[in-house]
Amino acid sequence: MTKHQKRLSVPKSWPVERKTETFTVKAGAGPHGEDGVPLVVLLRDVLGYVDSKKEARYALSEDAILVNGEPINDEQRPIGMFDIVAFPGREEYYRVFPDEGGRLALTEIDEDAAGSRLGKIEGKQQVPGGQTQLTLHDGTNVIVDDEAEYNSDDSIVVDNEDKSIVAHFPFEEGALVTAVRGNHGGKIGEIDAIDITPGSGPNTIGVDTEDGGFETIQEYVVVIDENFTGDDE
Repeated sequence: MTKHQKRLSVPKSWPVERKTETFTVKAGAGPHGEDGVPLVVLLRDVLGYVDSKKEARYALSEDAILVNGEPINDEQRPIGMFDIVAFPGREEYYRVFPDEGGRLALTEIDEDAAGSRLGKIEGKQQVPGGQTQLTLHDGTNVIVDDEAEYNSDDSIVVDNEDKSIVAHFPFEEGALVTAVRGNHGGKIGEIDAIDITPGSGPNTIGVDTEDGGFETIQEYVVVIDENFTGDDE
């Protein structure tokens, strides 16, 4: 298996220039699947805090960088949508949020907002003991007692320290959403229509925005709260 990643073939969500050099860092195993951006890419190419993998390793060895509240020691650890990247020594905190075209960007937030993260529910199943396990968009799991309260495509806010659910945003008409993929990636608006497609085709979502609105498929939108857009923090 190759240890390199060609820039021209990286996912569209990666915030890297594709034609400046041939290769970039390959993401390691971890959350977000192939869409995850290696942490060193954010440190080097986006923030400019390091010039090399060696410098990134040194910073990580000092526990200077937290992801979702936990110190990270792997510079290739995948970082993805709605992750919280914190630099306590610098008093800097960022949320990974989709920008125009669905490209991942860092939105600066305050320390209080960095204590929790948003997750889209992509599945749920019963586990021993009568509880329910929710699977989030990044592959992590959360255990809950009330199965009926949560549904696929809802969003929840998870406390980074004790993993408890501190907020729940149902997927429904009137919900505030952001498009994370497709031609409308990065746009934010309210759901004004959910059109159920018969058979196996994807459902179509109508989103009302300040500049008119757009349609996309259900898979491409995530329910958010206005506090998670970064505008008010």
